[in-house]
This record gives sequence, C-alpha cells and structure tokens, in this order.
Amino acid sequence: MHAFLRRLGAFSLLMLAGACAQAGLRLDLQTEGLDPAQRQASQALLDEALAALPPTLVERLDRRVEVSWSDRLPANAFGRALRPDALALNAAQLPALTDGSAARQPTGRPHGTLRRELLATVLHELTHLYDRARLFDADQRTLLFRCHGRAASNGVVGLPAACRGQTERRFSLSDDPRLLDLAGWPQYVGRRGAREARNGQVARSPDLYELSNPREFVAVNMEYFLLDPAYACRRPALYRYFRERFAWAPPSAGCDGGLAYLNAGRDFAREPLGRLDPERVYEVDYLFAEANDSWVSRWGHTMLRLVICAPGRPRGPDCRLDLDQHLVLSYRAFVGDVQLSSWDGLTGAYPSRLFVLPLHQVIEEYTKVELRSLASVPLRLERDELERLVEHAAEMHWGYDGDYWFLSNNCAVETLKLLRSGTADPRLADLDSIMPNGLLKVLEARGLADPSPLADPREALRLGYRFDSFRDRYQAMFAVIQQRLKVPQASVEDWLALPAERRRAWFASADLRASAALLLLEQAAQRQQQLLAQDELKRHYLSSRERADDTRFARAGGTLEQILANSGFLSRPAELLEGGYGLPQASEWQRLEAESSERQRRLRLLSDDLDGELRHLLLPERLAELDADEANLKQIGDHLRALHEAAGGLRLP
Repeated sequence: MHAFLRRLGAFSLLMLAGACAQAGLRLDLQTEGLDPAQRQASQALLDEALAALPPTLVERLDRRVEVSWSDRLPANAFGRALRPDALALNAAQLPALTDGSAARQPTGRPHGTLRRELLATVLHELTHLYDRARLFDADQRTLLFRCHGRAASNGVVGLPAACRGQTERRFSLSDDPRLLDLAGWPQYVGRRGAREARNGQVARSPDLYELSNPREFVAVNMEYFLLDPAYACRRPALYRYFRERFAWAPPSAGCDGGLAYLNAGRDFAREPLGRLDPERVYEVDYLFAEANDSWVSRWGHTMLRLVICAPGRPRGPDCRLDLDQHLVLSYRAFVGDVQLSSWDGLTGAYPSRLFVLPLHQVIEEYTKVELRSLASVPLRLERDELERLVEHAAEMHWGYDGDYWFLSNNCAVETLKLLRSGTADPRLADLDSIMPNGLLKVLEARGLADPSPLADPREALRLGYRFDSFRDRYQAMFAVIQQRLKVPQASVEDWLALPAERRRAWFASADLRASAALLLLEQAAQRQQQLLAQDELKRHYLSSRERADDTRFARAGGTLEQILANSGFLSRPAELLEGGYGLPQASEWQRLEAESSERQRRLRLLSDDLDGELRHLLLPERLAELDADEANLKQIGDHLRALHEAAGGLRLP
C-alpha cells in the first residue's frame, strides 16, 4: 500500500511538473488551409506578440488561445476575440503578411504599416481577454471558472453568495479606480463614487475608439504602451500605471526636459508657448478668489497656483518671491461669444478647459478689476505627488475639453478631479464638494491644505499668501480725501459714481498727499468706465445681431468674432497640431512655435483693429465720460508733479 502511494505521489509530481511547464498564455495557430509560407509568417507574428506582452500578463492569463484567419470579419476589422479562448484575424491581410509587403504598406492608421496594425490587433484582443478574466489568486481559479459568467459581467459583488464568501475582489484593468481617474472617467462629485459617463479627454487621442468605454481604452493604450517607445513621454501617468501594474515595462525613449504649455495671458505681444519643468515647482497652492456680488461668483473661484522657482534658484521658500515665474491653473468656461449666459452655464453649453495663466494677470483681474481678494493656501503634498500633479495638469491642458456646468461641474469640481487623478492621494478619494469655498474648508479639515501662513494678515500680504482687493485701498485713499478736502460723499463707491467733471473740481485744492490719493482713484474710475463701456458694447452688439438692418456694429462685431475664434487655441492648444497624441514631443515643437506665434500675431492685429473701431461705436455720453477720465488723469498727474517739484522733490516723469 505504501509503495502504491509513493508511486502515486511520484506520478502526481510528474504531472504537476508537466502542468507547470505548460503554464501561462499559449497562442495556438490554426494551420488548416495554410501553406508553409503562410504558417511561417503567421507564427512569426504571434511569437512577436507573445514576446511583447508583460511577463506577468503571460503568466496570469493561463490558457490556450486558438488563433485563426477568418474571411467573415468586416472589411475594416483587423481581428476580433471570438470567445475567451479564440481569436480571429482578417484573412484579407494574410497575403501581404506572407509576402512581406505588410511591413512596408502604410495604412493611414495610428500604427503606420499593415504589419504593425496586425501586431497591435493581436495585443489589443489579448488585452481584452486578460481584462475580462477577473484574475484571482491561483487557489481560487476553480471557483472562478464555476462563477465565470457572472464575474465577467458584474464582478465579485454580483456573484452568488457561495462565490462571494470564498473570493476576494481583484480589480481588472478597466474597472480599477486609479485607471478610470487617469483615463477620463472620474468620479461624479457628490454621487458616492459613481463614474461620469462622458470622457472629456477628447483632444490629442491616438485613436478615438479608446473613448468608447474603459475596456477599449485599456486595450488601445496597451497597444501603445507595448509598441510605442514614446508612450512614456506622451502619456507619462498611464505609462507609470501600466509599469507599476505589471512590475515591468518595455524599453522607452528618453523624454526631453519640460512640459509644453500655452500661456493664455492677454498680452498678445508675448510668445504664448512655454516649457514647464516640474523640478522647478516648489509648492502648489489652492488659490481662492473670494466671492463678490456677481451671481456667477457668489461662491468664489477655485484655482491652483504653481510656485515656480526662477532659473538657477534652488527649490525653497525664496521661490515665493519669484512672482513673475508663477503660473495659475484655472478651469474656466470657454465662452465663444461676447455674453456669459446663465442658462447656457446651467445646461453645460460652454466647454470646460484648463487655462494656464500668469499669476500677475490673475492678481490684477481679481483684485483690481473685480475687486475680489485672493487667498493662496499651500497644499500639503509629497514631492512625488506634486510632480505628478503638475505633469497630469499638463496632460489635461492638452487633452481635456469637458462641459462646464455652474452647479455640478464647475471650477471646484474640476479642480478636485485634477487633484485626485494627479496625486492619487487617498485622502481625496471620498472627498466631495461642489463649492469653491466648501472645497477649501474640506481640504483644510483633511490636512491637505495648510491655512497657517494666512493667520497673520500683514505677513500673509508681505509674503504673497494673500492679495487684497483694491477696494480696501480705494477706501483708504478716499479716507485721505475726506480728511483733507472735506468732500461730502460717504464712501468710495459714491465718489467713483460722480461724473468726472464734478471730481475734477476738487483737484486744484488738493495737497501732495490728497493728489496722490486722487490719482489712484482716477485710475480706478477709468477702469470702471472701461468695464461699463465693454458691457454696453456687448449688449449693443448682441441686439444688433438680432436686427439684420442694424449695420453699426457689423465691422466691430466681425472683428470681435474673429478674436474669439482665434483665441480658442490658448485653452485648447491641441488644435495647433496635426497627428500625434498626448504631450507634444520635440518633433512637434517647431510646428507649435510657428503656429502659436502666427495665431498670436493675428490676435494682436485684430485687437488693435478692435480698439480703433469700438471707440467710435460708444454712445456719446459714455465716450464723453471716458474722454473726461483721460483729461482728469492728465490734470491730476500734472498737479501732482507740480506739487512734488515745489516741495523740493525730484522731477517726476
């Protein structure tokens, strides 16, 4: 009996050894009807595909897959997985593969030649088989086969109770939350983990088929991960995901330093194309614009500030002084019209895009024009989280074109999604907030934002953690005027509401200090009149479009529409390039420089034309007030210089 058991054990070991030798994915070419040359060419293709796959995928997808040539596939299909253990290739491509012409024959498709497309097809379909397998630990495979039907469609949560009790959930690729974040199906904010149905990463795609669903996204991107050495540079976050998932990666090309971006600043004389080096980013701040009375701004505005060190400066606190280097990431509704419609904002009619702006413009826009203060709250991020966030922001800048909804997919929601996908910080996974001010409070409560630098308002202003609204400065200047000139108005708003000629009557009696205060307030009054003039022109332009017989605004309206049409590239830079995908590479830089410079030159000319045309279209009373503002600035400037020189000071320019 013991001898029998020993022989049985030895036989079992031999069987086990044989099974181990055969473990892993096996591609079994169906040779019936193939001549020797066809068999040889087909087998070479399958051998190359098997060698290109990650070793762990080959090991885990432990099955025999039959591969055959079929004449029943659609003409535009290179191949298709027929069942979990069978793959068919389009027989129409077999002659070219056999005679070698497939390696030279262009297809006009992303991978170039016919042979590369066939190879990519095999890898694509094998990825589907791997993704659908819902792989479990080795000792659970028997149970997996027993429950395969339900597992493939619903995951472990959809299995019968007996299966659920004996298995542990293993994410496949296409339902991995991390992959879905990077791929463009992020969580809905406020919907308990539900994923968005629409993928907004529609620009710079290698193949729009990837946006069909997460399964196709995984399969398409595996093609490029395995076959394109530039994938690591074009889609670095996804490359990192696959490398970590398989603990392996194919050889990749070296990436040239810096991430391309387009500066959406309003200085049309400036070259918009720039390079961003994540190594030079010292910190990332949550930049919060406080609310004002406008209905679209009543909850504030969320942005991210990149604290970038000047070239040659080591990373450290001193980089906060390099304000001219700092950039702002701001999700905004791209308004392709001169009117911001509340209804369109509620119904998602505006594209949501990630603008890259110079910090100084953002400060001026909010503190001087909109009279809103800015708070710059540092985010507590690990170094690798910070650099990945910057890198992913560049990817979104080039690839994202979503829908802006004021109440559900606004600046706060978009910024939260960027933080989640960019950092993969677990503290953000279940964080929900649709309001900019609410998001800041939650980030602070989770320890992700550090409000301590703003505790002392004076220090916060000095160190650039806070930028106060100019309203407070204007009120302080008005207090000087009240004290020295005894003007009857009660507030700075009352003073600025006066006609320019009535304000001018006080200039002659102003001393040096009062004149300096008056100069600042006249600049504010001029800015206010310019905003009123812009709003007036917009309203008149919109009404003129509704009346075909009104030609007063036709020329200016045409120029304005050209500006809107030509400025779209600043928020959707992908339209400057043809072909390629992901982050632009060195081979595309020359075209980027030429196209962006030409667009910027065109915008500068259009802007100059518009300035000359619009002034003549203002209502007489508005134009008179603007002219009076200019006269006020000249008169108070001359008065201030005369007082300064009389007091023995240097001659002012």
